[in-house]
Amino acid sequence: MIRVWSKDGKLLIKIKGHDKSVRSLCWSKDGAYIFSASRDMTIRKWQSIDGKELVVLRGHTNTIRSICLSPDERHLVSASDDRSVRIWDLKTNQQVGDPLLHDDELSAIAIPSDGRYIASAGLDKKIYVWSFEAALRHGGNQVRVCAYVTVVRIISNWPCMATHTPTGS
Repeated sequence: MIRVWSKDGKLLIKIKGHDKSVRSLCWSKDGAYIFSASRDMTIRKWQSIDGKELVVLRGHTNTIRSICLSPDERHLVSASDDRSVRIWDLKTNQQVGDPLLHDDELSAIAIPSDGRYIASAGLDKKIYVWSFEAALRHGGNQVRVCAYVTVVRIISNWPCMATHTPTGS
């Protein structure tokens, strides 16, 4: 269940619809929509004012761990335990391009404010940085960095990202 709270702590709405636990949320810039990803292998788009379900995106074959909207809000990107990153066209509500693959389950996805890249990280101890444009054309240029990653953050307009590596890894 998704709960939306006011800044002063008042419960505004409860949103029900996923069959299993929700793993990731993101909001549209204007706050009109909430996107959620779940262990039920779906991504859902909701009206934030009343919790009405608008769209269900299906395609992953395992838990979806992380979702992120592109800066222009035309695409949503998802990362899953099925070892794939998928790009969704929010006009057609369909997957575009081929899945971008890792060697193990994924845990995080990020897109910088310029929207040029997708960064994904997973249990394969790698961060992949994909060209968004190339990925939309059924492929992706990737840069691989080996690290056990629990947090990924792309710093706007910097050609780098921050990662966290536990001691001893």
